[in-house]
Amino acid sequence: MKKIWIIGAGPGDPDLITVKGLKLLKEADVVMYTDSLVSETLVAEAKETAEIIRTAGMHLEEMVDCIVERVNADKKVVRLHTGDPAMYGATMEQVALLKQHDISYEVVPGVSSVFASAAAVGAELTIPDLTQTLILTRAEGRTPVPKREKLQALASHHCTIAMFLSATLTKKITKELQAAGWADDTPVAVIQRASWPDQKIVRTTLVELDEAMRVNGIRKHAMILAGWALDPHIHEKKYRSKLYDKTFTHGFRKGVKAND
Repeated sequence: MKKIWIIGAGPGDPDLITVKGLKLLKEADVVMYTDSLVSETLVAEAKETAEIIRTAGMHLEEMVDCIVERVNADKKVVRLHTGDPAMYGATMEQVALLKQHDISYEVVPGVSSVFASAAAVGAELTIPDLTQTLILTRAEGRTPVPKREKLQALASHHCTIAMFLSATLTKKITKELQAAGWADDTPVAVIQRASWPDQKIVRTTLVELDEAMRVNGIRKHAMILAGWALDPHIHEKKYRSKLYDKTFTHGFRKGVKAND
């Protein structure tokens, strides 16, 4: 069966593509990518003879027709997606149409913007005895979310929340998290264009989020990380895991008594 490769290009920095993804990119006869989101420097790694197709202005059927035509011409087609294809990548709708043409696919994972954002602010998103859960979601805007996934309901868990595609909805975010019992001084980090040369980081609090975004002119391409794991002073506090506790026994180390 004929196939294409769907590759996570990473969050922006061209060095953050996987070795496998870069290898396939260099082998491709055709490279399709969203030119508003994927680094041109990365795309330039394609071989000189490769056909480069920008897809930001295409609708779904156009993209699929383009892929089908080239795959049927025995071309090796790579579809570069920003971040990781599993997160808000709109890959399954492409695959659904490709399957109608008996074209299969292979996904190569990439570094998601959520993890590039955490790295940018030096944050561990799961802190022992504080939060062990990370919710990846988005605020409800023009595109609805399922009823059980409203932000207020998710926020009731009081864990770390990463919000994609939500930079224009900060008033809504604040209102829903407050309704879920979040304190006004809950730490928030906003990372615009994580890992790109023009990356911008804004540290603020829940109650000040909307104003901080306004003052900094951030209304797109931003990841919003919220929760006490984002506390800028978290390193000064006594949260510790069992993994490196000398009294804790696991499969690779025998613990010692606390008074030893």
